This record gives sequence, structure tokens and C-alpha cells, in this order.
Amino acid sequence: MTFKRIFAPVFALTLSIPAYADVVGNVDVDWLGNDIVVEAVQDPKVKGVTCHLSYFERGLIDRLQKGNWFEDPSNSSISCRQTGPIEIGDINRDDEGENVFSERRSIIFKTLRVKRIFDAQNNTLIYISHARDVQNGSAKMSMSTVPLYQASQ
Repeated sequence: MTFKRIFAPVFALTLSIPAYADVVGNVDVDWLGNDIVVEAVQDPKVKGVTCHLSYFERGLIDRLQKGNWFEDPSNSSISCRQTGPIEIGDINRDDEGENVFSERRSIIFKTLRVKRIFDAQNNTLIYISHARDVQNGSAKMSMSTVPLYQASQ
């Protein structure tokens, strides 16, 4: 049993953005209880797009050995695909993009986020997974794109 699963009810009370993800896979990577978790995230404003987000979750033994109880690594990976007819709602179209998903990676400061950016010139949705930290920015990120093809008439 991992740290996150033990204390998930406590953390759920502190979340500012509700998580819209379903765990679809859990890969054990060692005997210390460390896992790679795979979640399916539906874009709430773009129907027909599903992102699969993977991240590392430290186990209880690893937390005891390293002494860092309240934080998971910033590493993540994302892959987004069209999984149905695409219907774009009222999305933010500026270059800063818009948060699609957010999940805590530490008790207070670190959050794993997925942002959507609309590339109008290339008619493509860009999804970026990255860690957001109050004081220590991270260059660890992953990106996936979904082209928006127009039907020929």
C-alpha cells in the first residue's frame, strides 16, 4: 500500500481543483513499493480527447529510507489522442493556455499539472504535463499534440 493511498482522504480535502482522472494502470517497479501510475484524463472542455498521464509514486519503504515523507518526484509523461468526435467548447486561446488537470505531488507545495494550449496556426491542441512548485521550478515536462483535421467537403 502506497503513502498516497493511505492518506488520500486527507489530501482530498486540501485540493483546490478536483481531479478528473481514472487510474487505468499501476506498474510495480521495485520491491520498495515504488510504482508508475497511469491515469486517463478527459479534457473537460474538448470532448473526444483523452490524455494518458504517467508518473512515479514513491512507496512507504522508499519514503522511510530517504526521509522525504511528503513529496513524489516531478517526473511525468503524457500522450493524448482523439478517442471520439472532437467537440471544442469555450477554451482559452491565449499563449498561456489553460489548466486541464491538477494533482498534488506533495503535501503543500508541488502539483502535477496538465495544460492545454491551442495552436491556431497549425490547428492543433498541445497538452503539456509539468510540475508546478512554489519555489523550485522544474524543467521536467512532457508534451503531446492532437491535430484537428477538417473534413473535406
